[in-house]
Amino acid sequence: MHLTINHRTRYRYDGAAADVIQALRLTPNDHEGQHIRTWRIDADVDGCFRDSVDAFGNRVTMFYADRPVSEVTIGVTGEAEMTETAGLVRAPEPLPPSIFLRSTPLTAPDPVIAALAGRFANATKLAALHGLCDALYADMRFEVGATDAKTTAASALASGHGVCQDFAHIFIAAARHLGVPARYVSGHLARTVQQEAAHAWAEALVPDIGWIAFDPTNGICATNSYLRVAVGLDYLDAAPIRGARRGGGGEQLSVTVDAEAAQRQSQS
Repeated sequence: MHLTINHRTRYRYDGAAADVIQALRLTPNDHEGQHIRTWRIDADVDGCFRDSVDAFGNRVTMFYADRPVSEVTIGVTGEAEMTETAGLVRAPEPLPPSIFLRSTPLTAPDPVIAALAGRFANATKLAALHGLCDALYADMRFEVGATDAKTTAASALASGHGVCQDFAHIFIAAARHLGVPARYVSGHLARTVQQEAAHAWAEALVPDIGWIAFDPTNGICATNSYLRVAVGLDYLDAAPIRGARRGGGGEQLSVTVDAEAAQRQSQS
């Protein structure tokens, strides 16, 4: 599968914002089943980019604007070749699996999450994770605007609705409660329509099998239509863009994502 990505994030400020800094986790890595052919990050204001790798192995690009700005757009264009791995994730692992048993404020379990996990406590780990994924898909309602980046897994589950970030956080919290290392993934899912955000899902470590990618928002394991970009304990570790600025007043954010897929053409 050949994927093309066009991802635009625009910030508009009420006034001129100074010292604009953005941490961009927008560039994916190569691994089995995922080969990046071309990838480019641009900004529509003058500034400098500096690349590094964080503790999770994510590629991080820091952007520093040269001058105060009232608007800035970060653009990403890229192409990747994807092969089907049946949800298995074989990527370099810089950290021990036990790290991904750690709870965070966004993924802390409460009695309701514990009860959700308890429904699958007697199943094998693989069956429990599939059951958890299916349950969230069936019981939760996808609703844009019902939650925000600070919404916890417990709060989203109690409300019964949220976006892909919330589905992933709940899955991760419940999996960890079952003793399964689990992590948050940000990336892209190829669709036929323009999207208003990148996608998010989860990965869990199944004994004797390895890491498997689960997308509870859609009730499936990840396929070759999924492009994995960054991972972490929760959204904050893998957010596509996080930034800081001085001044500028209020802020409006808009995101557009075109992620398209086409079967590779055979060569004659």
